[in-house]
Amino acid sequence: MDKLIITAAICGAEVTKENNPSVPYTVEEIAREAESAYKAGASIIHLHVREDDGTPTQRKERFKECMDAIRAKCPDVIIQPSTGGAVGMTDEERLQPTELYPEMATLDCGTLNFGGDEIFVNTENTIKNFATIMNQRNIKPEIEVFDKGMVDYAIKYHKQGFIKAPMHFDFVLGVQMTATARDLAFLVDSIPAGSTWTVAGIGKNQFPMAALAIVMGGHVRVGFEDNTYISKGVLAKSNGELVEKVVRIAKELGREIATPNEAREILGLKPLNA
Repeated sequence: MDKLIITAAICGAEVTKENNPSVPYTVEEIAREAESAYKAGASIIHLHVREDDGTPTQRKERFKECMDAIRAKCPDVIIQPSTGGAVGMTDEERLQPTELYPEMATLDCGTLNFGGDEIFVNTENTIKNFATIMNQRNIKPEIEVFDKGMVDYAIKYHKQGFIKAPMHFDFVLGVQMTATARDLAFLVDSIPAGSTWTVAGIGKNQFPMAALAIVMGGHVRVGFEDNTYISKGVLAKSNGELVEKVVRIAKELGREIATPNEAREILGLKPLNA
């Protein structure tokens, strides 16, 4: 079994300081939270960025500021910008961080209901275009999956040449698809042999899904984007505290934690500075 890759989704686009005062907005706060997660054991920082007032943005310049600040504190960490952005953004807005040529970026493989009247739209042409641009820029996509149909889309686009193997999936459970052991096993059994996967459980599902992934040989995403609590009714002090809890669970279950360079090897990324 591979060592465990921990991804920290440190701020997201929707959660605010009203949910947890430690949610980062400024460049300094984002670097602080990335460092806390990295020092606790995270190999990947899944990155959304905000303006100083908390407004989500996909501005390339803001991403560069934040990525530079993270690298100053965490030189070898894998930074994975979101191309999801926030609900209502155009494709052109969402693609801006890929102009910085990160090692990885997210690729959402379907449209979903995001709550209330909010719909996160990803047409077939959007998915193909995003995948094509990532290929041109040598960016490994993390395929974001919110239900089984998105796995099927990813496989379809792989067969058509838009997504390269080996594929890496992130199963986001507790939004459109429920977060149960049955659901996770179903998704894992649906992806091609040789693929890697991680799971992000939303809210109260974060740590049960993490424990399942650890014993099933997958990988784990935690962080304020998905959950702001360390336990029932107790707000987490930092993203690092959430990562530390996953590390403790993994230790109890006998799974070692991957360093960033070990994560690169597992995911088929180029070694740092290669």
